[in-house]
Amino acid sequence: MGQVNMDLYLKIQRIRYQRGNRALKKRILDEFCETHHYHRKAAARLLRQLPISDKSPKKVGKKKTYDPSILLEPLKKIWLGTDQMCGKRLKRALPLWLPHYQNHYEPLAAEISSQLLTMSAATIDRLLKPVKTRYGKGLSGTKPGSILRNQIPVNTNQWNTNEVGFMEADSVAHCGASLAGDFVWSITLTDIFSGWTEMRATWNKGAHGVLGG
Repeated sequence: MGQVNMDLYLKIQRIRYQRGNRALKKRILDEFCETHHYHRKAAARLLRQLPISDKSPKKVGKKKTYDPSILLEPLKKIWLGTDQMCGKRLKRALPLWLPHYQNHYEPLAAEISSQLLTMSAATIDRLLKPVKTRYGKGLSGTKPGSILRNQIPVNTNQWNTNEVGFMEADSVAHCGASLAGDFVWSITLTDIFSGWTEMRATWNKGAHGVLGG
């Protein structure tokens, strides 16, 4: 008798044994001992055990509101399209990027769109954690020291200015897969209020190269 058949047989005999009268219990016990060569006390103890439930135990804890199997794919494509924004910025960008996603990839159910728009920045980061591990971080040519971080104020929130003269600057290293050696950097400066943008190329990020370019 196979293991599966034995389990089923034992389950049926337990139910019969526990519901039967004294005469039926004696007959079931005799048959069980003769068929399976159990000691009588061991067989009685086995048949008195409660039947094993077929139901799997319920999982403890809060039910997941956001299902990664449904939400991760559109969230990942939007995240990659926004150049891998952090959760806080991506949450602000999602209302703008969802129409783009549906036009270029696939239409989304209203429930999925609603969940993408209502999830918190922390939930976005949590869902994207395995994706970020896979893609890793890109090369960075900027490593500011503690003096720069402590003495230069940086606005990390949305700009709210009504005059020209406040700019954001960024540089991109055109280095391929390595930062070693000489290569071209592109430097972009954008005036926040007017949107005026200037772009230049330089061989390095030193003061002479940047100001002279």
